[in-house]
Amino acid sequence: MYGLIGKIIVQSEKRDELIRIILDGTDNMPGCLSYIICKDAMNDNTIWITEVWDSKKSHQASLSLPSVQAALGKGRPFIEDFGEQIETVPVGGYGLMKA
Repeated sequence: MYGLIGKIIVQSEKRDELIRIILDGTDNMPGCLSYIICKDAMNDNTIWITEVWDSKKSHQASLSLPSVQAALGKGRPFIEDFGEQIETVPVGGYGLMKA
């Protein structure tokens, strides 16, 4: 499995709008076992995304999906910056869909 935890810094008061755009564009991604979007509890301009994929190849392929490309296009104006991006190797846990 392949995991990714990423931070997105959003323009002021645009976080909820960006979350809606991301949710709309990421509902059907082959190989995706988990895709969780979180509001940062301490910073109103930050989103965290935690992803689990069956492979790094599936994650890379998802970036070419029309729905993901459309979401990136719509959401990019609301993004100030990308923060940390951490690659992980998921090993299992409650709520993780099986490959």
